[in-house]
Amino acid sequence: MISGILLAAGAARRFGGGKLLHLLPDGTPIGLASLRNLEAALARVVVVIRPEDHAIARLYAEARAQTIVCTDADRGMGHSLAAGVAHEAQARGWVVALADMPNVMPSTIRAIATTLSEQGGIVVPYLGAERGHPVAFSQGFREELLGLHGDSGARSVLQAHPGEVHRLQVDDPGIIQDIDTPADLQRLSRG
Repeated sequence: MISGILLAAGAARRFGGGKLLHLLPDGTPIGLASLRNLEAALARVVVVIRPEDHAIARLYAEARAQTIVCTDADRGMGHSLAAGVAHEAQARGWVVALADMPNVMPSTIRAIATTLSEQGGIVVPYLGAERGHPVAFSQGFREELLGLHGDSGARSVLQAHPGEVHRLQVDDPGIIQDIDTPADLQRLSRG
């Protein structure tokens, strides 16, 4: 089984807070759209949230998503990713998605998971020459992922294993469209 881990524990400081609750043009909150895309592609998904973010906890509870609280979320994305992997330690691999990337197509996520199942290693989607998300890791990277800390996410794991990274070319601009600021949201809303 490959598990989806949706990282939704960021503080959204550059956005001004509450980013995942902001609505996309279709009226769906950013964080919920990201969850739905991941759930449409994978049978098992867990959402990593911050301990004090009650509004996000409510959003995902209403969506009947399985959530875990990362008590170290303030210490960086690496801690959130490690918490998700620890919760899903029995998985054969993990597709790690970011909750502020609501436009990744489910078909892309399925292609990433399929490539991981068939080839193992690490699977990174690319749009042309541009690297995107989500990124998938096979179970052989469990210990390294569990040891992550700080705010660089899994960058160190990618850098340590360049020979095990599979570049998956996709025709999905959603893999590079993250929403960090209100200007990013306006740009995506304009299409």
